[in-house]
Amino acid sequence: MSWLWSCGERAAAPAVRGICSSFAGLSRHVSSSTHLQHPPLTVLQQEHGIRRIILNNPQQRNALSLPMLQSLQNDILHEADDVNLRAIIISAEGPVFSSGHNLKELTAEYGQGYHMEVFNTCAKLMTLFQTLPVPIIAEVNGLATAAGCQLVASCDIAVASDKSRFATPGVNVGLFCSTPGVALGRAVPKKVALEMLFTGEPISAQDALLHGLVSRVVPEENLKTETNRIALKICQTSHSVVALGKATFYRQMAQSLNDAYKLTSQVMVENLAMKDGEEGIKAFIQKRKPKWTHS
Repeated sequence: MSWLWSCGERAAAPAVRGICSSFAGLSRHVSSSTHLQHPPLTVLQQEHGIRRIILNNPQQRNALSLPMLQSLQNDILHEADDVNLRAIIISAEGPVFSSGHNLKELTAEYGQGYHMEVFNTCAKLMTLFQTLPVPIIAEVNGLATAAGCQLVASCDIAVASDKSRFATPGVNVGLFCSTPGVALGRAVPKKVALEMLFTGEPISAQDALLHGLVSRVVPEENLKTETNRIALKICQTSHSVVALGKATFYRQMAQSLNDAYKLTSQVMVENLAMKDGEEGIKAFIQKRKPKWTHS
């Protein structure tokens, strides 16, 4: 499989290369959760501190089966605390980003115990996204439905091609998208979420952008370049500052307005006392580029 980073390397500014030069040079990993005779359900590629995890089961429309969820979780947690890891991109092979849960696993033959394991594993994975110290970016090119839409809504940033569509169509097969509704209802206005959940009708990439489900929409041919550009931009920042900021953002979102300001005011004071906080202010005053220690 050819590497996906050639465009990103050519586009990387010298400053980005300098910042990322101390990162792990190059690693490649495939999930071991599938049998060796079958293609891996996910593929992990990493370079210059940017990890790309590819959903690699297009024949099954990249369904989030229990093995797929476990494989994706393993790839996300792989050396997740390494300071050299700066961003994670989740993309997919084929015309469907993810069709959601594998309905064949949700039949009566599997039983409620297995069904609970599927939904609990999915919930743990989606909540894991917010606790990880680095930004997670969804790169969507095609259809994202049900738990696949939930996956997009759970990421910190989402970049979609103009051909992408999003839906929560479970109601049409008698299984309301209750768990996808958790992430969707926190990403878009309530009435938009409920219309999607009640009707199952898909929305376009432009409507997803309008309602806040994705961060930006670009032509399909520019999708990887734009996603890499955002990830490379993150590489220019301090790992420790971004980790602090991400954790604080999600924490304050669950608080009242007054409590949120109390929390974030205290965090900003702590941020200023960090080495990279001090360095960033000094560099700005001295009109030079900061030299991050990521501490």
